[in-house]
Amino acid sequence: MMKNETLALPDIAQKRMERLQAHTAKIGVIGLGYVGLPLSLLLSGAGFQVTGFDIDEKKIADLEAGRTYIIKIPQEEIQTARAQGLRATADFSKLSDQDVVIMCVPTPLTEHREPDLSFIEKTAQSAAPWIRAGQLIVLESSTYPGTTEDLLIPILEAENTLGLKAQGQGPALEQGVFYVAFSPEREDPGNTTVARHDIPKVVGGHDAIATELAATLYEGIFTKSVRVTSTKTAEMTKLLENIYRCVNIALVNELKILSLRMGVDIWEVIDAASTKPFGFHPFYPGPGLGGHCIPIDPFYLSWKAKEYDFNTRFIELAGEVNGAMPEFVAQTVGKALNQRKKALNGSRILMLGMAYKKDIDDLRESPSLTIIELLRNEGAEVLYNDPYFPTVGKGRHYNLNMTCTSLENLEQYDCVLIITDHSDYNYPEIVQNSQLVVDSRNATKGIVSDKIVKC
Repeated sequence: MMKNETLALPDIAQKRMERLQAHTAKIGVIGLGYVGLPLSLLLSGAGFQVTGFDIDEKKIADLEAGRTYIIKIPQEEIQTARAQGLRATADFSKLSDQDVVIMCVPTPLTEHREPDLSFIEKTAQSAAPWIRAGQLIVLESSTYPGTTEDLLIPILEAENTLGLKAQGQGPALEQGVFYVAFSPEREDPGNTTVARHDIPKVVGGHDAIATELAATLYEGIFTKSVRVTSTKTAEMTKLLENIYRCVNIALVNELKILSLRMGVDIWEVIDAASTKPFGFHPFYPGPGLGGHCIPIDPFYLSWKAKEYDFNTRFIELAGEVNGAMPEFVAQTVGKALNQRKKALNGSRILMLGMAYKKDIDDLRESPSLTIIELLRNEGAEVLYNDPYFPTVGKGRHYNLNMTCTSLENLEQYDCVLIITDHSDYNYPEIVQNSQLVVDSRNATKGIVSDKIVKC
């Protein structure tokens, strides 16, 4: 949908629009994690009056005290936002004061690899009693097409106390409506090449007014809004972006395994192919997928596709290839030890890196968690080092209770396993002081040593 400068707005929407354009609107952000907190800071920096909502009392306490809890967000940025009026609370009744409510809550998978929308459901149920006429509600959580229309809106309509309805495509009502849009988050933790505000924001509303309100909001903090015709289109856009990456990563992961058997360096191949100025974009192999989106989003679409009697074979195959990478890494460690006349059972292994990608403090869906479990199941003693994780305790699908081990006396370990290629590591020194290094990230590129095994 193209921007419509002549869109007629009812008075209740026009007032919201004017406050959005003047950056005087009150914005509530629900969920203050890796998506919600950076978004809150952008909004606050643009002059909006921002209130963050979360059920995690520790996050609330940290923000109210001006402390950061995400390493890549400096404490000074939190304190500046506080001085500009950023507030944090667990009191959802304060949602009634907001012009806009943005939901940034997790959408994980169940143990059976099916969508878990409980966070969206509970958030909608908590927010619904406080929704007021004319408010704009925006969902940013990654999910399958239809979630906004079929799940979020019915809850908000059924459980708000004023009998309000989400404005649809029909004639606008002056009073008893609120507006709903979907705008997928495009956070990329650790990315230092693209400024957050330079990432275009896709926006799809439940109706044309919602689209325009949401686009105006995001144009206040991003350089560009991309309007699409519906919430479903915006939801599918997010899935396409991440499935595109998932499938291509699966391709290079499969080629990596083949290349190793053929004695070919896949990293050199990718570097060479990247010199082609058209028709090729480099993707890189690794020990498995991590993060909130790429390992999860394909399963959301493949699950939803079954409702339409459609099998997403290509997507499911990519998921199968990527899901097998932790097992491949564990097997490689076992073979490398065996070639040195050592058994995996009883070996001491130091894993470098717990985060799912370099230079971040994000453990969500990290392949390191699975690899630790696989190695332990074979009888290995596994320790870890990660400058971003002093400890690793209990999560949704793991319970490790581990403490970061120093990099001293590396020769005491039968194997040093590189899972995350953090910039802090001195790889030549690590190789020099280790008995065996298994490298799943090409972190030892350029180092010549018979101690190194690539995987």
